[in-house]
Parts: sequence; C-alpha cells; structure tokens
Amino acid sequence: MKTLLKIIRYPLSVLFYLFFGLTILIFHPLQWLAFNGFGYTAHKKTVDVFNWFLLRCLNIVGTTFKVKISGNIPENVPIIIVSNHQSMWDISPISWYLRKYHPKFISKVELGKGIPSISYNLRHGGSILIDRKNPRQALVEMVKFSKYLNKHNRSGVIFPEGTRSKTGAPKPFKKTGLQTLFKKLPDGYVVPVTINNSWKLQRNGMFPIHLGVCLELTAHDAIKISEYEVDPLIDKVETIVTSKVYK
Repeated sequence: MKTLLKIIRYPLSVLFYLFFGLTILIFHPLQWLAFNGFGYTAHKKTVDVFNWFLLRCLNIVGTTFKVKISGNIPENVPIIIVSNHQSMWDISPISWYLRKYHPKFISKVELGKGIPSISYNLRHGGSILIDRKNPRQALVEMVKFSKYLNKHNRSGVIFPEGTRSKTGAPKPFKKTGLQTLFKKLPDGYVVPVTINNSWKLQRNGMFPIHLGVCLELTAHDAIKISEYEVDPLIDKVETIVTSKVYK
C-alpha cells in the first residue's frame, strides 16, 4: 500500500499543479475586473471564491480540513489574527474559513510581484508588503496597516515566527510587529490561531505533494487587547497558539 501511495503521489501532484496553475491564471483577470469595475466588495467576494477553489485543488491530493472556530469572535471590530506558520498552504484555509472577518495579510515584499492572482490580491486587497531588510519601511507599513484595520473594522493576519516551520515545531515569536499592532489597536481584539499538519504537504519539498494530509485550523477565543499590557499579552497569545501545535 505504501509503495502504491508513493507511486500515485507523482501523477496526483502533477494534476494538482495543473489545476492550481489554471486557478491562479483564471482568477487574476476576474480580480482585476471585480476591483476596477465594482470595487472592494466585489473583489473580496472574488478572492473568497478563489480561495475556495484553491482548497478544492488540495482535495486532489487527498487533503482534508478540520476546522474549529470559537463562537466568541466579535464582528465589525478590528482584529489581529496571530497564527503559527507551517507552509504556504496556511493562507487559503485562513482566508476561506475566516472570510467574514476580512483577513488581510502581512507578507514579504517579494510576494507582491510575479504570482498571478496572489500578488494582485496582496497589492490591492488591503494586505501589506514589508521589506525584511528595511525595518523603517516595515514599521511605516505596520502603522498604516493598523489605521486601515481600525478604520474599516477588518482583520490583519500576522505570522510572528517570521519564517515557516518545516517540521511543524513552533519557533519563538518575534515581538516587534505584534507590539506595534497591539499599541496602535487598543480597542481591537486578538484571535490566536493554531495550524497543524500543513507542513506535511511540503515534507518532500514542492514536489511531490504528500498525500492524505488532514490540515487542522483552530481559531481560539478572542482577547480584548486593552485588557492586557502589550508584552504579557504577546506571551499569552504565543502560549495559546503553540500549546495546541502537535509536538
């Protein structure tokens, strides 16, 4: 059975990348049309559907999703979603399953060019692109991002480990970005999110995709930012996120 799975993961991975490529190519002009012709709401709905299709692409390689979302997450308030980061496949589950909170991402500047649909959404959908080699630029963007979230009552997604964990084991949180966001959004909420098993999709690198992974997403109870000092709140959120990561 194991030998058979090793064999079929190659053609299934080819099929996956074929549909993945078609999806990002098709949705690029659809996003452009929605954004330029109808504005934010149409673009947001297009991106939601885009992420739904990306999840269906993952189904091709047998990926399933187990999602648990707390019932106490408020709507129409600014939210900081703080998640561990295991692979590039963390993005679509967060985008789709938490879509009613309008998640926007803090991404590295390199992702803002060259990737159909994905780069366009990062540039025009409310996310920000930061240059890790330029702390001043990153700080300016984070402050602008905070104002945007506060004005529109949307959510910002941050992966404070800084880089993806290739084995799933949590890395220590880097505090600078969280400190900026928490200080600038005292009336907002923070939602800790734990991702499990997405690293397994890339345990062989980008090819072949590992088969039959159950990707788990848990959105924990929301925490009012103003009820804590900044650094103790960061420690609390880190504990909540990492305590539910499979060791």
